Parts: sequence; C-alpha cells; structure tokens
Amino acid sequence: MLSEAVVVDGLTVAYERIVALEDVSFRIFRGSITAVVGPNGSGKSSLFKALVGQVKPRRGVIKILGLDVSDARGKIAYVPQREEVYWDYPLTVWDVVAMGRIRDVGYLRSVKKNDEKVLAALEKTGLRELMHRKISELSGGQQQRAFIARAIAQEAEIYLLDEPLTGIDAESEDRLFDILSELRRIGKTVIMTTHDLSSTFEFFDNILLLRNRVIAFGSPEKVLTAENLASAYGSERVAMHLTDVGRVAGWR
Repeated sequence: MLSEAVVVDGLTVAYERIVALEDVSFRIFRGSITAVVGPNGSGKSSLFKALVGQVKPRRGVIKILGLDVSDARGKIAYVPQREEVYWDYPLTVWDVVAMGRIRDVGYLRSVKKNDEKVLAALEKTGLRELMHRKISELSGGQQQRAFIARAIAQEAEIYLLDEPLTGIDAESEDRLFDILSELRRIGKTVIMTTHDLSSTFEFFDNILLLRNRVIAFGSPEKVLTAENLASAYGSERVAMHLTDVGRVAGWR
C-alpha cells in the first residue's frame, strides 16, 4: 500500500486581504513526481512556503510524512529559483553541498572534507569533478544540480524544486530529469513548479493545476484538458499549447 508523503486539506493562505490560496486540498504519495502548474500569482510559491513552514496558513491542515510541518524539518528540502540566489558568495560546490549536512553534524561543527554523504551526493549529481569550483562559475544547470546535491546530502525525503527548468539548456534539462527519476526510483518524492506547458509531461505522475485554488489534480491526461487550462490560463493559452502538449505526451 502506498504511503502518503504530503497531505494538504482545506489550505488557505492569505497576506492581509490578499488570498493566495483558498481551500486547497490534495494528496501526494511517496515515490512520485508532481508538477505544480499555474499562471503567475496563482499561489505556487505560497504553497511551497506553507509546506516548509515559512508562512502560517489562515486555515487548513498540512501533513508531511504524517507529521506537522514544524516536526518535519529535515525531511523536506527546498531548492529555490536560481534568481533568488546571490551567486557571488565565494563558496565552492563542495561548500554548498556540505550545507545539507549541518543539521546532522551540528551548527557549531564543521563538515569533514571526506564526508561520505557529501561525496556521494556530488557523485549522484555528476558534480564530483567540479566540487572545488566556485558555485558562481557553474552553468545554470550545474547550479541547479548543486542545490539538488545539497538536498541529497541532507537525506531529505521530499524535494521541493521551484522552477528548476528556467534558464537551463536541453542537455541540462535531460540530466536533471535523470537525477529526479533516480530519486523517484529509490522512493523519494519530488514536487516542482514549472511554467513550461510544453515540458515532457509524461515524466510526471501528477499535475497540480492551480489558480489560487485547485483547478485539477491527477495524471497529465486527466488534468491537461482544454476546459481545465482555460480555467487556469484563459482560452488563448489553451489554443497555443494543448495540441503541443498532447503530441509530446503521446495522448489525444
């Protein structure tokens, strides 16, 4: 029987009078990959902030692996958008990945240079040969992999990736999907936001389509219909993308 990784029930998030999410409910099972899709301002970032405890919901329940959000820290890892990161810090790739070990080794202790979990995370993401390079010197795709390596070193069970496909080339995207597929294979859970409706949606087990509320949740075939996309984006967006999405995914 599949176990639940994330349960959201009746979640409402508001900033003063602005409602970012209203009565949002869904369940995501362990060992799956889910895309969160919706227009700008649809509540995707607010959802992630609620899942990691950065914002307090006005109402609703969130369970992470059966735990309250406050008790699940360390089990869930957040990989931010690249534009949210100040890349000019003089940190190496190894330094960034080692941050994932701080909770275990202690905040006042340094991570050993031969830390096996850091080295294994670098190996899994194909960055071991680059571990002494400054993070600012890497390509966009390599920077994304470094933050995923940090989450792997943290031994997270759930990975939240905020727009990981933005600003990376096709080769880097393929490599990223390979890493995420391996995480799914070993039972990890991945939730990622994306604006790219032409993405390879057959890769995802679920699509969560948001516009401040849940428009639809389920398999790509179930969610990516003209009616649902019109509710989220408007009819002109549907006309532009639905045929391409269907052709890429191999249905309809």
